[in-house]
Amino acid sequence: MGGAAGIKDVARAAGVSVGTVSNVINRPEVVGEETRARVQAAIDRLGYVRSESARQLRSGSSRIIGLLVLDLGNPFFVSVARGAERAARAQGLGVMVCNSAQRPADEADYLALFAEQRVRGVLLTPADAEGSGAAVLRRHDVPFVLVDRLAPGIEACSVSVDDVQGGSLAAAHLLAGGHRRIAFAGGRHRLQQVADRRSGALAALEGSGAELVDLEVAGLDVAAGRDAGARLLGMLPRPTAVFCANDLLALGVLQAAFAAGLRVPEDLAIVGYDDIEFAAAAAVPLTSVRQPAEAMGRTAVELLAEETGGGAHRHRQVVFEPELVVRSSTLSAPRTA
Repeated sequence: MGGAAGIKDVARAAGVSVGTVSNVINRPEVVGEETRARVQAAIDRLGYVRSESARQLRSGSSRIIGLLVLDLGNPFFVSVARGAERAARAQGLGVMVCNSAQRPADEADYLALFAEQRVRGVLLTPADAEGSGAAVLRRHDVPFVLVDRLAPGIEACSVSVDDVQGGSLAAAHLLAGGHRRIAFAGGRHRLQQVADRRSGALAALEGSGAELVDLEVAGLDVAAGRDAGARLLGMLPRPTAVFCANDLLALGVLQAAFAAGLRVPEDLAIVGYDDIEFAAAAAVPLTSVRQPAEAMGRTAVELLAEETGGGAHRHRQVVFEPELVVRSSTLSAPRTA
């Protein structure tokens, strides 16, 4: 038999009607055990795979969820995707993962693709601070949940972490350790998450006499951290601690400190954000603000399932609490730079 086997081929091989084959695939409980086994044997023998696109057109409901994240090179988003995938599989759904690389133009292209493929819904970490991605999904009537981002002014569910509190935890920890000149590797980055972490740090230092020094970054990866770390080491007076907007930046700063012969934390204390697996495994284990990444992905899928399940739905904003995980990179009193 040439080409891919179709449902008619399965019916002919099993000696049943096309309707019976369809029932075995979609409603196996209504088919007798012997018939069901015969049809399944024919499916296995012929290598039949049902057409999801045809099924979707008939039912008007896709089994695919789109997930669009900012950076698949960041293990935090890999963990979000893992949590989403596990929750989706439990509901018989699949996840299509795409990476905007923090570029609004790429975000728009992927959202158009999701709409074209008629996905059941989208889990979106926006790259565009103006919220144009949400507008695109609204225009195509695609349900969505914002991930790692609040939804102020947007009629949608969201799953996020209180980043203001997370930034406050990091800065308060450094302040309690005796640091009075603290750099923020993240500067005035356009991403709201980074801005919120900076705001939290400023709030924690208010009235203390300590200073938060903005250290601008070209990106949010290890290479950008190395570059920021090299510039930090040239500051006069040099900060005795640095709070990094994510762990990848913190790892880059750690590399720059080692390359310059500095000791961490004796000469420079470092705090990261996200608590990815590599944070604990670094040459000097990093203190970090933990986000429950897998729980965020799982919760986002559950919210989307509620919205697309056909029943009454009320949009909810789920905000997780961050947790400071203290490790060796901050366990020392500061030295004068």
